[in-house]
Amino acid sequence: MEQFLAYGIVGLSTAAIYAVIGSGLVLTYTTTGVFNFAYGAAGMLAAFTYWQLTIGWRWPVPVALAVVLLIAAPAFGLLAERVVIRPVQGLGEAQRLVVTVAMLSGLIAVAEWIWNPNVARTLPPFFPGSASLHVGPATLTWQQVITMIVAVAVAAGLRLLLYNTRIGTQMRATVDDRALAGLTGADPDRANRYAWIFSTQLAAVGGILIAPELTLDATQLSLLIVSAYTAAVFGRLRNLPMTFVGAVVVGLLQAYLTGYLPQSTALNGLQNAAPALLLFLALLVFPHGRLRGKSIRLRPVPLPSLRGTAVFALATAGIGVVLATVLSQSDLVAYGAIFSLGLIALSFVPLSGYAGQISLCQLSMAAIGALVWAHLAPDGQWWALIVAVIVAAAAGAVVAVPALRLSGIYLALGTAAFAVILDQWVFSIPSINVGGVHISLFSQGSVNVTGPSVFGVHLGTGRDLMVLAAVFLALASFGVALLRRGRFGRRLIALRDSEAAYAMLGGNLLLAKVAVFALAAGIAGLGGALYAMQQQSITATQFTFEAGLPLFLVAVVGGLASVSTGLFAGFALGGSFAALVEVLPRANNLAALLPGLAGIGIGSNPDGLVPRLRQDWAPVARHRIALGVALGFGALLWGLRLAGVVNGWVLFWGAVAAAIVLRIYVSTRTPPVAEPLQAEVPVEWWGLRRPWQDEDEEVLDRAVARG
Repeated sequence: MEQFLAYGIVGLSTAAIYAVIGSGLVLTYTTTGVFNFAYGAAGMLAAFTYWQLTIGWRWPVPVALAVVLLIAAPAFGLLAERVVIRPVQGLGEAQRLVVTVAMLSGLIAVAEWIWNPNVARTLPPFFPGSASLHVGPATLTWQQVITMIVAVAVAAGLRLLLYNTRIGTQMRATVDDRALAGLTGADPDRANRYAWIFSTQLAAVGGILIAPELTLDATQLSLLIVSAYTAAVFGRLRNLPMTFVGAVVVGLLQAYLTGYLPQSTALNGLQNAAPALLLFLALLVFPHGRLRGKSIRLRPVPLPSLRGTAVFALATAGIGVVLATVLSQSDLVAYGAIFSLGLIALSFVPLSGYAGQISLCQLSMAAIGALVWAHLAPDGQWWALIVAVIVAAAAGAVVAVPALRLSGIYLALGTAAFAVILDQWVFSIPSINVGGVHISLFSQGSVNVTGPSVFGVHLGTGRDLMVLAAVFLALASFGVALLRRGRFGRRLIALRDSEAAYAMLGGNLLLAKVAVFALAAGIAGLGGALYAMQQQSITATQFTFEAGLPLFLVAVVGGLASVSTGLFAGFALGGSFAALVEVLPRANNLAALLPGLAGIGIGSNPDGLVPRLRQDWAPVARHRIALGVALGFGALLWGLRLAGVVNGWVLFWGAVAAAIVLRIYVSTRTPPVAEPLQAEVPVEWWGLRRPWQDEDEEVLDRAVARG
């Protein structure tokens, strides 16, 4: 009994921390309509700053706490609201979500840049030399007592703030209708600033309280937020008392799993994955009301032409052939994953770009494809690649069934929980038995992988595998374009526009979601299998949840509705960032930071970079002389590189210089296009014959009022 109470005290202490962090999440979402995925990273950054002041620079604890909680945390909250959140406040829910995911990835990179992750750091608890308190058979440390007192104070303070102060009322009002709140005299921007300041301070408090319980690690501290996600979901993102109940459930569950979980290889990692598993179950069991702050302004999905897509597919395969022939063996190792990563990124296009389903577990689907190939094809059996795609697609279909009742933030949380369950628990199990069948995973920490054998020809070199991955990316890109042009693609876009309307008009939501999740997972599984072939050996750390965030961010930056996004993301992650690290070995931290910075800037270009690049360079592709010169000069450089006359850098910079010169030439030869005169569109056709504009609603309201 004493042991049971002792674990209960530990669980309640941890629950108090989760309650503080979860209440900050609820505060931000309730008052601004933004679910902050970077909330845990803000707490992590506060914990590292507190360590630097107290341990690194020997500042007194009270002074360090005052600097972190009263200066650094509010300043960070103000900066995040003004620079990051405000530019995307008027965009849709997906764009706001992407920005906070970008902040999460970027802050982890910043922390690892400033504080070397290879150096172990620990933070001592408050009053480490003081005697513990005894409450019956249980023993309480001063750290635990302070944590519980802080949690109670936070609960009371937030209740008073939101319901008994003018600024709290303004914060709750602005999320529903910013314009209406402004008419009552409230300042929505001011309310949002206060919300971000208070929530960031709560994140800092939670980070400092939980840091003494584990080694300071940027990723681990940032992803402890999954436990706070669970608490917030218990409160359905708006109910503070239920958030505290959820925190108690999570804290006690982790504590009792630590004490009473049987020793078994199949249960290794379950304790770490328990909050994510509970989050997934809570999302499925609890009813979810209307998501606040959800925008219905959707970006159009471009219709790719068959000719243009065919040319792009041929160009993709051609680029693969050129790279495979000009890169050295060491360069093939560094840049070999361009096209396989592009395939994984392409899986976001039908799923998120067409159907509007936010998924953060696509790299987990890629891991499933990689594992199936590694274990079924020890000698490169080609048919195992088909099985890998099918198994990954089946896993995607399994995720789609519970996702039927989830959307927006809840779907993103569900897929994130699924990814964390896999990498924290499932992938840590050496082997499992399913229906009497023994299945090995990452049995020895890593799995050796070989290339395929087709008709007796083994494709095992880096050149062979790069060409193979480029061909598969070209075929998959062409297939995704055909999907967009077909009936199913139009149905997916209708599903994105309104699930209720789609179902009311006879569409089968279950079938549509299962199909698109399975398709996207199959593409990701194919990319994962090809990636494993190129790496020759894979580990579970290559497919973690945090490793998949940069891939998602770069795909969003490229443009989720564009078929070319796969190639763009592959070159960004497997080419540009890798080249930056090779040229500047000390730029590894900068390369890790770039995806986050790019995702934060999504507000300035919601459609992505690929449509803009296509618009800028399309005149060059249509100009016969310029296109002929480009192909001829490119062939000349390629021949010189194969002959050993020039090196790879001369080939690269020569091609870049030629492209810039040709673009300038075409722009000077192309006459400016006059803006066509647009006829006045009747009011009943607004939103159909011309895009709906922000001021249209106000114009109609005034017209109705006058009538």
